[in-house]
Amino acid sequence: MHGRAVGDVLVAGHICVDLVPEFPGAARVEPGALFNVGALGIRVGGSIANTGSALAGLGVPVRAHGLVGDDALGAIARDQLSAIDGVQADLVTTRDHATSYSIVVQPRGEDRSFWHHTGANDAFDGTTLDPTGARLVHLGYPPLLPGIAADGGAPLAATLAASKEAGATTSLDLAVVDEASRAGGYDWNSILTEVLPHTDVLTPSLDDLISALRIAPRTGLADELAEDLLARGAGIVAISVGEEGLLLRAAGAERLARGGPVLRALGAEWAGARVRVDPVPVDRLGTTNGAGDAATAGLLAGLLRGAPPAAAVKLATWAAADWIESSSCSGVRIAARASGLTPWARG
Repeated sequence: MHGRAVGDVLVAGHICVDLVPEFPGAARVEPGALFNVGALGIRVGGSIANTGSALAGLGVPVRAHGLVGDDALGAIARDQLSAIDGVQADLVTTRDHATSYSIVVQPRGEDRSFWHHTGANDAFDGTTLDPTGARLVHLGYPPLLPGIAADGGAPLAATLAASKEAGATTSLDLAVVDEASRAGGYDWNSILTEVLPHTDVLTPSLDDLISALRIAPRTGLADELAEDLLARGAGIVAISVGEEGLLLRAAGAERLARGGPVLRALGAEWAGARVRVDPVPVDRLGTTNGAGDAATAGLLAGLLRGAPPAAAVKLATWAAADWIESSSCSGVRIAARASGLTPWARG
């Protein structure tokens, strides 16, 4: 074990360095050709950086735990993560792997795509994570953590179970599964069956689930999947459905009572809750990279503060919108303070 939790929330799992070239026009790939691009943005990214900084922007201090390589990108990840107000970097350096990175291809006004190297995340199997003292443990992107999702998800299930045994509420976020990757060969249907009884909060996108379960999109699929995921043992499921917004479903009172200190503290209105909200319109499109993590942070912040279901989901959508406009969630907190409202009451 490495270090001990110093705050209420521990975010762990996937971390990388995002390399983001600025595109003055369309992104093109053509052998032998030269295309002019703008300046290169270099920033720490991945689940623990995005969710952690978004939580911190919402006034929830976190400890961020993951693995990086002994290289220049690892130093950048450590320095940038440590510089985020409200985030304590707890990174383990491995000399056997390079630091993970993503080349983010996002032409102006368009959604992004990624060229991704999992790097040191290959070695993350949960054994370096110490949940002692944490009220909530959030683990992000197991499809990009092939070590923790190996063996039918046994290491992931063990990590979540150990966090619950230590007294924490558990939270899990997924990622799109690349069929060509190591994790793409895993049986994610079986993995979810293995880990969901230990998962109190699950926050995937619909695209994550479609790729993991290898199913075709169809009308009403988010509702069907939410029902199925609750039946497999999850406590709360929140599925991001892109332009259709966010769907939240909650299990019954008995399952929520087994959901650690965060879910146990929720009001009776959470039992069996179903809420669906539209996305919040944005004034400018900065980046969609990390918006899903921001939505997760908004929901978790609402849960940590005991917000009712509709208000927690509203905070999730506001956090995603703020992130898209400015790559942070400071706007939610600033607006809330200026209006004298708690963050989940905005709008």
